[in-house]
Amino acid sequence: MSGVNGSNQDVDIDLGRIIAAVWERKARIIGATVIAAAVALVGASLMKPSYRGETRLLIESRSPNLSGGEGAPQANDPVLDSLNVTSQAQLLQSSDLIKRVVRELKLAQLKEFDPAAQSLLPDPLVLIGLKQDPMTLDAEDRVIQEFREKLQVYPVENSRVIAIEFSSHDQRLAADIPNRMAEVYLEIQSGAKLDTHSETARWLEPEIVRLTGKVQEAEKKVADYRSSNGLFQTTETNSFSTQQLNDISTELARVRAERANAEARAENVRAALKAGRASDTLTDVVGSQVIQRLKEAEANLQAQISDQSTQLLEGHPRLKGLRAQLGGIRQQIDSETKKILASLENDAEVARLRERQLMTQLNGLKADSAKSGEEEVGLRALEREATAQRQLLETYLARFREATSRLDSNASPADARIVSPAVEPPEPYFPKVIPIVTVVSLATFIFGCLIVMIIELFSGRALRPSGVGDVEFDREAKALPAPVPAAVVPADSSLPVHQMQAEAARFDVREAAAKARAKVSESFVSPTAEERVEQVEAKDEGFTIGSVARYLERYDVPVAIAISPGGDEGSTATVMLAREIAEHGRTVALIDMTGSACPTRLMAENPKLAGITDLLCGETAFGDAIHRDRLSDAHIIPHGASDPGKAMRGADRLTMIIDALADAYDLVLVECGPAEISGISRLARDETADIILSVPGFKDDEVAKLVTDFEMAGYRHLLVMSEAGDLHSPRRGRRRAA
Repeated sequence: MSGVNGSNQDVDIDLGRIIAAVWERKARIIGATVIAAAVALVGASLMKPSYRGETRLLIESRSPNLSGGEGAPQANDPVLDSLNVTSQAQLLQSSDLIKRVVRELKLAQLKEFDPAAQSLLPDPLVLIGLKQDPMTLDAEDRVIQEFREKLQVYPVENSRVIAIEFSSHDQRLAADIPNRMAEVYLEIQSGAKLDTHSETARWLEPEIVRLTGKVQEAEKKVADYRSSNGLFQTTETNSFSTQQLNDISTELARVRAERANAEARAENVRAALKAGRASDTLTDVVGSQVIQRLKEAEANLQAQISDQSTQLLEGHPRLKGLRAQLGGIRQQIDSETKKILASLENDAEVARLRERQLMTQLNGLKADSAKSGEEEVGLRALEREATAQRQLLETYLARFREATSRLDSNASPADARIVSPAVEPPEPYFPKVIPIVTVVSLATFIFGCLIVMIIELFSGRALRPSGVGDVEFDREAKALPAPVPAAVVPADSSLPVHQMQAEAARFDVREAAAKARAKVSESFVSPTAEERVEQVEAKDEGFTIGSVARYLERYDVPVAIAISPGGDEGSTATVMLAREIAEHGRTVALIDMTGSACPTRLMAENPKLAGITDLLCGETAFGDAIHRDRLSDAHIIPHGASDPGKAMRGADRLTMIIDALADAYDLVLVECGPAEISGISRLARDETADIILSVPGFKDDEVAKLVTDFEMAGYRHLLVMSEAGDLHSPRRGRRRAA
């Protein structure tokens, strides 16, 4: 396809053409899809079903705290961290564990786990050397390799659970194998812990004997040091010297309190006597029994004197004697009061003496205590050593007792337990018939559609020049609509002059393409005019649209200039020619250069669309001037709405536009209407250009005259299109007048 292979024209994918191509081949695609679905259904039904069982283990610390010295395991226990859970998952896939399960369940005897040994036919991949011969391995290694392919062990995310999945063709094995793997794992873990306890007990036994001797030696050193330095203990925290110091300090405080009390009482009595206060106001005086008796005698004498004074005169000897006794009593009271004062002062002095003695003893004990403190430094060091040895011995003894008790009972739980044992799966997990058939059918359908699309793209039928509008069209319509009234342009008006836009500069004509087209034109030398006339006269056949279309397709003509001397009737035939070529699957673009714009009215949705005159006047983009035919796959470059006289000044660039379109389309058809031969010279690059004379309804002599005129002007490649019949080959040449 000439248009597709051209490198100077941008193209877009025609989605409408792709969809139409897929729809045209829908029967083949649906048929292939149905066949693929049937094959997938049969294949999935013939496949041997596989079942999958799953067992789940929870990793947790299950060691009981028998010693009572430590708390229960916490969440940060090393047994429970993520790395340990992952390590346990890897341990479940160890070769030793798998070998034990294989031997216990006798899996080597099953064909499923050793297909190479039980297969009657050799493996083709082994024969051509692309695969190692499995028979070179040991039977157990082959079984383990097959076992691993069916096994899947993984830790469940965000948990301490490990899942063990196993697939098998046997429902029972699909459940028994993961369950047995979990049981063997727990036995291995329990046995490992028992081995640890045995090794611990063997190591602790001599260590306990050695530590016992060290503890006895350390405690003997403490006792000897204490006795040699007189550091006797009264309590667990106090020594003898410390206890004495505490006792004397307590006694000294008591004596000082008594001394202060005695001095205060003596001072009180002294001050009262000095001030002449009554002695009965003093507590120490009133409390004396002697004073109390004297006070009673004084009161009795005072009562007698008062009683006698009422009967006797003042100078009576009896009154004098009573008064003398009263004075003696009072002297005794004063004397006793002084004795009490002296006693108090004596008590204060005794307290002072006792205080001095206690101070002397206290100072001596302080000196002894300081000396004892220096000696206790060494004692405490010995005690710490003895305490450390004793605690270590107790720890060893507790662990030794725990290890020996576990060994005696032969029970040590593993740090894991089965939380979800596998059960026999009720239905296979593979093959899933419905999903397989659905996927294969969908893939086949999509693949078939893709093949059709790729074929359309590589053939070029699904490509179109960039910027072409997406106007909907009806491929089945056969009738042409009535022409839309337009402005009348004289039939003999000058040919519009076209001007190339700046955007079209990149579509320059390549020299190689021009030479190729020239070579093709030269290779098909038409017969002489006389010979063509003789052929026409011999067969008396017309030149139809179909025959011209077949000729253009057969010889891959890139550009053809259509001349319609009859006006719109000839232009209508040219439009029908473009649609005929498009129906054959080739890309064609028709340029409307007529004065009446008849092709534009027949093919464009709107006669006012931008076209060739707008493009050459610089009023529209190159891509915006190309539009789709509303009834076929052909494209139309309309007449346009710009001034033809203004476009006439760019006639020298018209060939550049045609060459640019030739790089994107298989055929560029230029409809010039009733143009004169002199005007055609502006479009034709040379005399080898292909000229189509669209002359429906013309008589033979009129056609012959037109052919003769064009040949006399130098044009040798002429095609006559005059009738609607169908001939097997077009006629090129002219007819002579009768």
